[in-house]
This record gives sequence, structure tokens and C-alpha cells, in this order.
Amino acid sequence: MSTPRDRSHLAELAAGPIDAEDVRVLGEIAALYQSLDPVPSALVERIQFGITLDALHAEVAELQRNGERVGGRSGAATADQTVTFTSASLTTMVAITSISAGRARLDGWVAPGDGIAVELRVIGETRHTTADSDGRFVFDDVPRGLAQLVLRRPGTPAPPPVITPSIEL
Repeated sequence: MSTPRDRSHLAELAAGPIDAEDVRVLGEIAALYQSLDPVPSALVERIQFGITLDALHAEVAELQRNGERVGGRSGAATADQTVTFTSASLTTMVAITSISAGRARLDGWVAPGDGIAVELRVIGETRHTTADSDGRFVFDDVPRGLAQLVLRRPGTPAPPPVITPSIEL
């Protein structure tokens, strides 16, 4: 049982500057967390990927329907899937087709879609295309991994972009 004197001593220690012993103990605690519950290897990249200046002034689409692997952790990507996103102003459907173990093709349709600028963000790469008069767009030979679409409608002034949630290809 602690005495008032012990508690007083602890309060003095807590109020004092961090010393070498504190640094050692904090290092041991950090090592313990690293071994028991390490930070996922791609967490920092995922956070940086999801936070952009565009996101501050964007309409965010909602994932409506997904295949078995969208948005979750999984092993090797092999199954084809279809994903639908909706927002107040656009609906976008994307069919993801495997072309190899590490690559995919995205066939998309956006409605209303004539002239919509479509940006595909994958970690380390950004691609651009424009939807045709039927709202169709394609991204071929895309690396597997975390991906996000940014859709920009034409207009003056330009309406805010529509950003989809990130999905795992």
C-alpha cells in the first residue's frame, strides 16, 4: 500500500523532465507494442492515399454493392468483381477483371457521364481518362492494390469532384 510520502515522490517524478530511464522504459513499451500489435505495413500509405486536398471540397460517393474482396484484406486477387458507387450527382459502376496475378482491367460506366474526367489513383500512380458519350471509361493493365476514383464533371465554375471510397483491386 502506498503512503502519502510515496505518492508525493511519484508526483515529483511525473512533474520532472524526461530522463534516460524514462527513455529506456518508453523504448521497452514501444518494442512491446511493436511485437504484440504492429502497425500494418501499408497503413501510412493508405492514410496518405486517402487524405488529399481534393477530399476537402468533394462529394463523397458511397459504396453500394461489392464483390467478396472489396475494401477488405485478402490474399492473392483472382476473382472478377463489380462495384457500384452512388453520390448525389453521379452513379458509377466498375467491373474489375483479372488479367494476371498482379494486374487488372477496369471497365467503368458513369451516369450521367458524357465528358466526365475520370482519375484513377493507385499507390504510386495516377491515371486519367474521359468518359465517352455513353459514360464508359477503361483503365487497362492496372496494378493490383488499393485504388480510388475521382470523377470531375465539366462546367464553369467546375462542380466539386466526386471521390469514391478506396477499394482493393
